[in-house]
Amino acid sequence: MSFASIPKTELHLHLEGAAPPAFIAGLAREKGVDLGGIFNADGSYKYQGFDHFLKVYEAACTVLTSPEDFRRLTLAVLEESAANGVIYGETFLSPDFCGKGDLGAWREYLAAITEAASEAEARDGVTLKGVVTCIRHFGPEQARTAARCAAETMGDFIVGFGIGGDEMAGKLGDFAYSFDMAREAGLHLTAHAGEWGGPESVRDAVNDLGVARVGHGVRSIEDPAWVEELARRGVHLEICPGSNISLGVFPDWPLHPINTFYERGVSLSISTDDPPFFHTTLAGEYERLAETFDWDEAVFRDINIMAMKAAFCDDATRAAKLETLGEKT
Repeated sequence: MSFASIPKTELHLHLEGAAPPAFIAGLAREKGVDLGGIFNADGSYKYQGFDHFLKVYEAACTVLTSPEDFRRLTLAVLEESAANGVIYGETFLSPDFCGKGDLGAWREYLAAITEAASEAEARDGVTLKGVVTCIRHFGPEQARTAARCAAETMGDFIVGFGIGGDEMAGKLGDFAYSFDMAREAGLHLTAHAGEWGGPESVRDAVNDLGVARVGHGVRSIEDPAWVEELARRGVHLEICPGSNISLGVFPDWPLHPINTFYERGVSLSISTDDPPFFHTTLAGEYERLAETFDWDEAVFRDINIMAMKAAFCDDATRAAKLETLGEKT
């Protein structure tokens, strides 16, 4: 089986987190910026544990200071997506990193990103949509600014709103105003939960914020009744196995619960989160899942169809991509 050639849908990818380390190092050299030793000797990102990962992530973002930087970044990320067989992807974007929350600046960054996405789609056939995310550890007030940026620019490219960052900072209910604002604007909703917090954090995301999808959500496995509820309610989990294992949420692939979720009928997708940070690719994730759980092409096709049905895009895009996956609507 050629894992790279399988048509794929990826719903959980941070644009800045997908930046190849060589790309960030190159920008730093161009701008004369000292990033303070965030790279290993082999050029990969260097960090220890989740808290340090967030610091290194934010340090890498300090060289992404202009719309042109994000245009180049988007092209680099989508080139990698195409090489891994992605036909449709959604990426998390934060106004906090694109214009520091200023709506006018955000529009400029967004124009550069969408220009690059259109160029990549014409070149490689990868369709990209954007999900605006607020940063949880930046607090509820700053989240309102991000939600305002999302609401003002929703349309063909910006299709969703979510929350990322430190899952242990504050309560998800504190961000309800921002999610209500995004919902009223017509945006689809997702939230990072159930990675570091337990099943209760996933319940909070679903019940307090009204999200249709949950980023990660894997610690729901600790509550079998809640897993059944997720399946019954059709809540979609954006699962990133390699990320979970790299950060120590689970110790190894055989102990990751993705196969259990699949067997119990939970809607789910496979994503890479921040792939260069976790030394992974989407094709690599598929290979490890096939080795570990004996998944074949039929399983991957089923999961990609689930993912496409949970995507935040318009119906015409969904139908076209489902047809590529062999599913008629």
